[in-house]
Amino acid sequence: QSTVCEKIMELLGQNEVDHRQRKVVILSQDRFYKVLTTDQKAKALKGQYNFDHPDAFDNDLMHTTLKNIVEGKTVEVPTYDFVTHSRLAETTVVYPADVVLFEGILVFYSQDIRDMFHLRLFVDTDSDVRLSRRVLRDMKRGRDLEQILTQYTTFVKPAFEEFCLPTKKYADVIIPRGVDNMVAINLIVQHIQDILNGDICKWQRGAMNGH
Repeated sequence: QSTVCEKIMELLGQNEVDHRQRKVVILSQDRFYKVLTTDQKAKALKGQYNFDHPDAFDNDLMHTTLKNIVEGKTVEVPTYDFVTHSRLAETTVVYPADVVLFEGILVFYSQDIRDMFHLRLFVDTDSDVRLSRRVLRDMKRGRDLEQILTQYTTFVKPAFEEFCLPTKKYADVIIPRGVDNMVAINLIVQHIQDILNGDICKWQRGAMNGH
C-alpha cells in the first residue's frame, strides 16, 4: 500500500511541494501502534508479538486523528520506532489537505474508521511479493532472516488471511499487482486530480451517508 501511495504522490507532483502546502498527504496506520508494556516489548524484540492483529493498533487515537483531519484541523501524528518497538516523543505535524491517503493492512477492519473513507482501495499483491518486500524491509530494521520468516508464518500470514483479506469486500476499487499496475494507478491519479480541480464532490460518500 505504501508503495502505491508514494507512486500516486510522485505522479501528482506532491513530493516536491512543501509539507505545509501539500494538497495531498499520506498517513500510515503503522503510526498508530499501541504503546507496548514491558512484557510485550520483550516479546516484540524476539519476534513473538503479533503486530498484524487488530488489537495491536490504537484505534481510538486513529479515529480521533482522522476525524480532526476530515474537519480540516492541523494534527500531530505519533512516530513509531520499529527498531525499539516504541512510540517516540517526537510527533509529525499533518497540515490540512484536500486529499488524505490513509494506508495500512487493517484500515477497513473497524467500521467506525472504514466509514470515514470516501474511496476505498484494496491493493492485491501476490503473496510471494508481499513476503519478499517484508523480508527486505525488516532486514533494514536490523532483524535476522530466521526471525522474520518465523514471524511471517506464525503471525503475519494467518493474520492476513483472518483479518485483512476479508476486508477486501469493502473496497470500491481493487488494484491487482500493486505498483506494477500503472493503468489502475493512473486512473486513481486522474480521480484525485479531478477532486483537486473541483470537478468531483470529494465528500460524495459522506453526502450519501447523510453527513
